[in-house]
Amino acid sequence: MHRIERPRSLTELVFLALKDDIVSGELQMGDALSEARIAERLHVSRTPVREAFARLELEGLVDTEPQRGTYVFTMGTEALREICDTRVCLETAALEAAFERHRTALVEALRGITEAMTQARKTGDDRRYLQLDTAFHQTLLDHSGNRYLNDAYQTIASKMAALRNRLGAHPDQMAKSFVEHCRMVELLEAGELDRAREVLIAHIGRKEGSYWNR
Repeated sequence: MHRIERPRSLTELVFLALKDDIVSGELQMGDALSEARIAERLHVSRTPVREAFARLELEGLVDTEPQRGTYVFTMGTEALREICDTRVCLETAALEAAFERHRTALVEALRGITEAMTQARKTGDDRRYLQLDTAFHQTLLDHSGNRYLNDAYQTIASKMAALRNRLGAHPDQMAKSFVEHCRMVELLEAGELDRAREVLIAHIGRKEGSYWNR
C-alpha cells in the first residue's frame, strides 16, 4: 500500500529552506535575518517566514531579540562545553542501549556509514562527509530503542549539525574524526563495548573531542 504524503505548508517549506541554510553554513552565525528579504526571495508573504522563525527558535537555530530582530544563533565556549557534556550523556546511553538490544543491526548500519565516509574522503566531498558524520551519531539513537533518549537528542541535533559543518570541516579535525569513527565500529564488531564507549567520549567530550584540539 502506498503512503500518500501530505502537501507541505508554506511555513514548513520556509522553515526547511532556512534550516538548511543555517545548518549548511550558507548563513553565518550571528547573521541578521530579514523577514522582508526572505519573503521576497522565497516568494511568500511575511507570515510563513515569521512562523518559520518561531520553529527555528525552538530548535535553537535562531535567536529573537525584541525590538531588534532575529539572528542566526551564536555559541560561546561555555555553551559549547555544555552541549558537549549533554552529548556525552545522551550518546553513551544510546550506545549502550543499542549494543545491548540491536548489536548486529547497529554495527551493520555504522559500518555502512564509515564505508560511505571512506568514499566521501576519496572524492574530497567534505559536505557529504559531514552529513555522514551527523548520520553516524544519529544512528546510535535510532538503534537505542529508547524514544525518550532520541527526543532529548533532537533538541540539540540541528545545532550540532550546524556546528559540525562550521567547526568540523578543518582537514585535521576531519581526519581525526574519521579514524575515531572507524575505530568505534571495529571495537563494537569485536564486542568491546567499554572501549568503544571510551573512544566515543574522547570523540565528543569537552576535554579531548569535538572541536577543542584542532
